[in-house]
Amino acid sequence: MNTNRHESHSSTTAQQITLRGPAELADALPFMLGFHPSDSVVLVSLHGERGRFGGRVRVGIPRSPREWPAIAEHLADCLVDGVSRREDRPDAIVVFLCQEPRPGESGQRVMERLRPFAQRLRTACGAHDIPVLEALCISDGRYFSYCCPDPRCCPPEGTPLSLSGTSVMAASAAYAGIQVRGTLKDMEARLRPPAGAADAPQRAALNEAAAVIVPRILDAPARGLGRLETRETTLGLVRRLLGRFAAAPDLPARAALPPFQGPAASDARDDDLLTADEAATLILGLQDRDTRDQAAEWMEGPEATPALRLWRALARRCVPPYQEYAAAPLTLAGWVAWSTGDEPSARVALGLALEADPDYLFARLLHQACNEGLDPEALRECLRGERDARLARAEDGDGFGPDAVLDLDGGPDDDTEGGTDPGSGPGVVAPGTGPLAATPVRQRRRTRRATLRAAARPVRPVTRRATTRRTGRRGTRSGA
Repeated sequence: MNTNRHESHSSTTAQQITLRGPAELADALPFMLGFHPSDSVVLVSLHGERGRFGGRVRVGIPRSPREWPAIAEHLADCLVDGVSRREDRPDAIVVFLCQEPRPGESGQRVMERLRPFAQRLRTACGAHDIPVLEALCISDGRYFSYCCPDPRCCPPEGTPLSLSGTSVMAASAAYAGIQVRGTLKDMEARLRPPAGAADAPQRAALNEAAAVIVPRILDAPARGLGRLETRETTLGLVRRLLGRFAAAPDLPARAALPPFQGPAASDARDDDLLTADEAATLILGLQDRDTRDQAAEWMEGPEATPALRLWRALARRCVPPYQEYAAAPLTLAGWVAWSTGDEPSARVALGLALEADPDYLFARLLHQACNEGLDPEALRECLRGERDARLARAEDGDGFGPDAVLDLDGGPDDDTEGGTDPGSGPGVVAPGTGPLAATPVRQRRRTRRATLRAAARPVRPVTRRATTRRTGRRGTRSGA
């Protein structure tokens, strides 16, 4: 196994790093993804004689083994099809299965339990006539090989991972400015309500705000005063809160804090800047697609950081039974992260948005575009143009209405999210009242094509579709 060589090419440094054997492969994984992929299966394509790293896909490991065959086929299809559209067809694939032991379980036991899944993945890749060069299980600080039969380099009890930051890959990544943002669990915790939090005040505020705001969003016709007033109120509150977040001082001595305590402390500080009533007003107001689309304009420059902090804080306020309402702030958080170059954080936020609401079209399109390595500048340019046009209309005395906001979903002319009943969930937008409803259909379609042409191909995002639990609304999502 030590004779196999895998090269990682950095587009920013033009430096080639040669990885020899499974130990260096396991060490390189967090730097490829930008985080430690806890409870994940990752497939990475290899190209050329020397095994240059290419595209990759990641998804949470399904809890039920019955899901493994379908997930294995789906992952292999997504990787091969996605990579083949952007570069040469993969010559080989590397598989990683990352999962920490359950209580009373050893890393070796995790490896054996996941062995059938690893075999399914190898078979699925083989169906594309692409071999799996290596399949590793990473658990309990050790790595295990499913492919190497030599116990001298890959013993059955596993091999300890190298100390963090001591490898050639770690040194090269540090030189290139590549950051590892903790574990996937850490990153998701920044976007979920804290476990065991006293959420009764926030739930009460959401209940009270919903009784007032939802009827106004559903106000008909499209230029109903209630809906327009709610949009102006919501966006005005966003502006005030962005100023408040921007004025908040940095935490002292953040560099001296233990790993990932800095982000946790920063999030706690941001939570203190937001009252329950303010959070409820914004969460409910952002369920209007027009309002959300205009909020997406806070995406760059000095506005981006406070906007990202605000969207994260709102996602953490979507307490039960309002989990599905988190799709809007999570999507905005993912968009700002992607717009500012933080693709790992963007993928995590957009994945959670799709977990909250699988039919949220804006999240699906952004998730696909981010995964395909597209440039967000095209969408930024469209949003800048919409903002400038709206300001010009206001200066001319025309004001602005629902048709002044770019349609980021690019969906059908019926403006309900996912084609659902507008009164049955957080996509509370009445049919025919979308941001371009007053625009001729032909012009509307041209705008959508120009905005989302690169992301409009009907490819499913790589997210695990867990069983939907029906509730009194449209349902909530369970699983990773």
